[in-house]
Amino acid sequence: MPSDYSAVIISVELLLILSGCYLLWKYGLTKTAREQASAAKQVFPEWEISLTSFLLFIWMIFCGGLLGQSLLSLFINREEMSNADTLVTAGAAFHGGMLLGIILFKYFFDRLPSRHPQASSWFRKLTLGVITLLIVLPSLTAVGLVWQQSLEWMGVAIEQQDLVGIFADEDSPALLILMTLLAITLAPVTEELIFRGGIFRFMRTRTPRWVALLVPALLFGALHANLASFVPLVALGIILSLAYERTGSIVVPIVAHGLFNLHTIVLILSGVTA
Repeated sequence: MPSDYSAVIISVELLLILSGCYLLWKYGLTKTAREQASAAKQVFPEWEISLTSFLLFIWMIFCGGLLGQSLLSLFINREEMSNADTLVTAGAAFHGGMLLGIILFKYFFDRLPSRHPQASSWFRKLTLGVITLLIVLPSLTAVGLVWQQSLEWMGVAIEQQDLVGIFADEDSPALLILMTLLAITLAPVTEELIFRGGIFRFMRTRTPRWVALLVPALLFGALHANLASFVPLVALGIILSLAYERTGSIVVPIVAHGLFNLHTIVLILSGVTA
């Protein structure tokens, strides 16, 4: 991308980060924000299922992912596909299978209506998702810089995720569009329902709060199997859990997660970040 476009992207990115700093102060650090967060913690509802049912939830997700991969192998010959095509289709099949497992569990084993501490309109949920994204940007920028410097100090080679390399090198517009759609829709919905709507929600009222925040975030970071992005993704997972706890709506972290993926893709395609 020409340097003038890159300069525009960098300027917009700096503006977003500065906006995020203000929103972080307003919604996270002021006295009013702390009081609201404390109130939300007190009324966050328990997920009224047993440990056995929760383990069944995890098992159905795992089996769904395997089923998706198995069905893929029946209908597609991976040997005839490029590495990029294989990675994208395998990821889509795995996430689609996990989402199917979540849906089946909800329909057959979790028929109780969800209780949320507060109800809000879809417009407000979308707005809160955007606000969460803006808060994420300066937070992950700081965490990412510290983590990258730590890895360099320890002499650890920094390797980018496979999907990042594909986005940067892929020339097929159709594949880029497909990957983008999957990254901003299927992946955020599936991962948020598992890690925030599932694991965090179950642990939140049964374990110390810091454990409930940390465990799903660690699993979320480990899922992406990349050391360079591990700690920033853990931080992202914690922030998304806090957003879910604060708003009582899983839509908010889903929106923030999808927008975060879109933001990352734009930076990659612009050539601003590798």
